[in-house]
Amino acid sequence: MAVICTAILAASIITPSYDDYWLARRNLDRVERFRLVLDAANRLSAERGPSNAVMGSVTVPASDAMQQLAQFRSASDAAVEAIANPVTSNRESVEHPIPTRFLEQTTVQLKRARMQVDRVASLPFEQRRLEDVQGAIESMFAVVDDFQLVVAWNVDELVDADDGIAAPVLIGHMLSDLREYGGRIASQIMAPIATRHPLERKHLIDSSRTRGRLNELWRLVGGQDALFRSDSRLAGKHEEIQRIFFGDGLDMLDALVAEGRTSGNYSLTAEDFTERFVKTLQPLESLRREFLNVKIDELMQTRDRALRTLMLVIAVAIAILTILAGIVHMVHRSVLSPLLQARDEVIGLAQDRPVELGNREGYAGEMRRLFDAIQILRGKLLERAVRTDKLKEQAETDGLTGLFNRRTLDLIGQSKPEQGGLAEMACLILMDIDYFKLVNDSYGHQAGDLVLREVAGLLRTLLRPADVVARFGGEEFAVLSSGDQLSDVVVRARRLRLALQRHEIVLPDGVRLNMTASFGVASGSFGTDEWPRLIKAADIALYRAKTEGRNRVRFAAHDPLDTTS
Repeated sequence: MAVICTAILAASIITPSYDDYWLARRNLDRVERFRLVLDAANRLSAERGPSNAVMGSVTVPASDAMQQLAQFRSASDAAVEAIANPVTSNRESVEHPIPTRFLEQTTVQLKRARMQVDRVASLPFEQRRLEDVQGAIESMFAVVDDFQLVVAWNVDELVDADDGIAAPVLIGHMLSDLREYGGRIASQIMAPIATRHPLERKHLIDSSRTRGRLNELWRLVGGQDALFRSDSRLAGKHEEIQRIFFGDGLDMLDALVAEGRTSGNYSLTAEDFTERFVKTLQPLESLRREFLNVKIDELMQTRDRALRTLMLVIAVAIAILTILAGIVHMVHRSVLSPLLQARDEVIGLAQDRPVELGNREGYAGEMRRLFDAIQILRGKLLERAVRTDKLKEQAETDGLTGLFNRRTLDLIGQSKPEQGGLAEMACLILMDIDYFKLVNDSYGHQAGDLVLREVAGLLRTLLRPADVVARFGGEEFAVLSSGDQLSDVVVRARRLRLALQRHEIVLPDGVRLNMTASFGVASGSFGTDEWPRLIKAADIALYRAKTEGRNRVRFAAHDPLDTTS
């Protein structure tokens, strides 16, 4: 028995450290593979630059431009090949490959787009029609759009695998999109420049829409001061992007748009515009690359720390277990046997079963009475504790869903940060099931109760143990997080929305329902005065989500992350 207890203790000490080390290794591999995916996305985006240049060249063939295009195409092919056949010894990467259909769709479209580019470039300059150049450019857009299926799949895999890497993965995705839209906005006016035609209404609309997406992405990413202060390699990137891309690059584009509104006489050729504008995109790509490098370095450090901790824990565990084995042997011989005998006798008395009195020679009378009293008292206290816990559970939980009720949520929200280990910062998600009344009206209240229980179970599955989940009232639920950044809670709310949307609820009569919900998110503080304000802010955001179409996430208006989800 002593050997078994010793082995269990050793496993309980070492297992958490080993799990931390293994998780750190897996996260490092996941993010490194994600970096390869974003590198491939960037290569496919970057290939548009020399493609635009050869289609706008006045010579046939444009030897310098064609040579550069060939180099970019080779780089794109190598990047796609690297993610299709990763060179790694990590077993997880082999078990979770990127779906072949996504890559095949991208490669087929890439081949088609390149053929269109080559056909246009082979024509004499005066025979190149606007619609042909525009078609080739849009075909290159379709390559990146198809590859976004790969990126989205990879993002979902990483976010589902570990919440701890969700934030850097989503930020990396946004930085990749920032680079893509930065290049796309120039390509959207490239066909008229290459063929010396005035800009059409479509070009102006597409460029304006892309400008809006760029500004929104930059507001989300550029507004995170902590991102640029987290590492010296990221310091100054914000000012560099603001000055070079959003300043010089977009000013250059605006000047050409102004020229194209009135005529096809542009101050720059397609080759010159491509060469100059691509330089302004370099800070965007540099930020994405350095951000992922920083996060990978951090994951390496986490892995190394976990390994050192594991080795230390193993060494300490061996030392402790060696000492413990000697102590266990001594205690068992001199103390444990008498105590176990007394325990068996007391339990027998508490259970009203006959007790065979053992030989107590050498036992002090006080010890016998003490053990008897402790064991009997423990039994009585256990009965009382069970009754108390049951009453407490009935008072704190919602009888239908088993979640905390509104009263318990209010008590937690009104608690001061020093109470119960709460952090000062609080984030609240209010969730309202869309069209729930229609379920009650169409299928009955029992079906509505089933939907509420299903949603409650889904919330338990997706949220962390530290999150406070409660039924807020009716078809509303609430999730209260302590000490989280609003951006993390935004990610969590989006995951909840998508998970509910994909979750199928089967009623007893076989009817299958897919429910959606609207979400309102706000940040604030714990406390008697602060809690009502936090609820009000989240409720206002929830109202916006419902009035703007439901099945979406909205954030408190005062927050810089408040945007369409």
